[in-house]
Amino acid sequence: MIWKRLSVVMIWLVAVVGAVLTGALVAPENRLVWISLSLAGCTILTLAAQLSTGQKEGYVHRVILSLVGSVLILGAATGLFALLGLV
Repeated sequence: MIWKRLSVVMIWLVAVVGAVLTGALVAPENRLVWISLSLAGCTILTLAAQLSTGQKEGYVHRVILSLVGSVLILGAATGLFALLGLV
C-alpha cells in the first residue's frame, strides 16, 4: 500500500522540481516550452512508476492521480510565471 502512494507522490515531486528548475534556469520566453516538456516527462515517469509497482488493482486510479496532480502543479507554476511576467 505504501508503494502505491509513494509512486504517486514521487511524480508530484518531479513536477515541483521541474517547475522550480524551469523558473530558475529558463528564459521567460521559453518557459512554456519547458513546462510542457516537464509534463511530458511526468507522463512517461508516471507510466513507468505505475508499471514498476506490479499491482493491477488501482492502476488507472494511480495514473490519473499522478497526472492530474502534475497538471495542477505545472499549471499553477505557469500562472505564477505569467503573473511575475506582468510585474
